[in-house]
Amino acid sequence: MPTVKDVVVKEPTEEEANTCKNWPIWRSEPSTFEWTYTEKETCLLIEGKVTVSDGQDSVSFAKGDMVIFPKELECTWNVHEAVTKYYNFS
Repeated sequence: MPTVKDVVVKEPTEEEANTCKNWPIWRSEPSTFEWTYTEKETCLLIEGKVTVSDGQDSVSFAKGDMVIFPKELECTWNVHEAVTKYYNFS
């Protein structure tokens, strides 16, 4: 079972950022919610600040970060600042 230690947070290349602009957009106001990834997700935060926890560890990311979540990750999202992100499931 993957953990948040398997989540990749990085600065996207210019090519990656341009590709993301063709993806759908998701938004969330500040909130806390449980989430299970049934597919791998890659996203690029346009705005906002988030911490994701699996009960043991946590990872934080914010505007400008590219984040890759592994399939089958079970976690809690804590949206600190309203989020807008491009996202893609694969």
